Amino acid sequence: MAFLKSFGSYLPSRVVSNDELAAGLNCAPDWIREVSGIEERRYASPDESTASMAVAAAQQCLERAGLTAGDIGLFIVASGSSERRFPGPAVTVAHQLGAGQAPAFDLPIASAGSLFGMALAATLAEAHGHVLVVASEKMSTVVAREPVEPGVAILFGDGAGACIVSPGSGPARILDHVLHSDGAFAEDLRLEFDAPLAMNGRSVIMQASRKIPSGIAEILERNHKPASVVEVFLMHQANQNLIDRVARALEVEPAKFYSNIRCYGNTSAASMLIAAAEWWQNPGPRPGQIICFAAFGAGFHWGALLAEA
Repeated sequence: MAFLKSFGSYLPSRVVSNDELAAGLNCAPDWIREVSGIEERRYASPDESTASMAVAAAQQCLERAGLTAGDIGLFIVASGSSERRFPGPAVTVAHQLGAGQAPAFDLPIASAGSLFGMALAATLAEAHGHVLVVASEKMSTVVAREPVEPGVAILFGDGAGACIVSPGSGPARILDHVLHSDGAFAEDLRLEFDAPLAMNGRSVIMQASRKIPSGIAEILERNHKPASVVEVFLMHQANQNLIDRVARALEVEPAKFYSNIRCYGNTSAASMLIAAAEWWQNPGPRPGQIICFAAFGAGFHWGALLAEA
């Protein structure tokens, strides 16, 4: 049995508004908001990396849990924008936190990496004890690569989120999870080394609009729960229009889908954990509440995780 113990996040201090971004992309600020729901995003400074942001989010998560890095038995770090081929940021994050020789591994899964990390943590917590899952992305450097595509550049921001999954106790028990992958669409959303992000927007939106609701419906059906009993949906913050589509597909009021994309944009794998960290603090889980996490990302990878407070 595994529990969600705490969440944490880190957002860089630099705020980039639609007005600022539009001026360099030769587009209208209102158009950015209409197509994405985004009004501003955060950009990391040149001396901030995926690892340094991950460490900051992890430190907040540990503090909220009342734990130290020495209490963590396993580190999982998800990032699709890591600065080098190897080693990935996981070992750096664990070392900078002061973890000693606890195992640490990377999940190079954009957007859905945090969900896959949480699902793995739920399975591995019994063997390793407290598992720290961190997702960190520095997408601002990716979307700045030439040739800059305005339809891509407007979407992304930087940040990191963290979660501790524990085997003993916590505010919410993980009930179940479902994970899926389909490599038939791998070319539709990809990032080559030192190349701009390549995205077939039509394919991504179409597949996400189908696969996220199907993943949520699958886990709810498997656990004999209607969508109406879910108190909050904590989803990857890709696009506000996509979030609204998922709500309609599930016939759930949009207000149940927590959204902070207006402030931070799409922070890829970090976005779901950043949203969860905010919701966990206010209003936070109450006894008996059903919470559903969901994500979709490059690969394509997607899935859902169900928890009960």
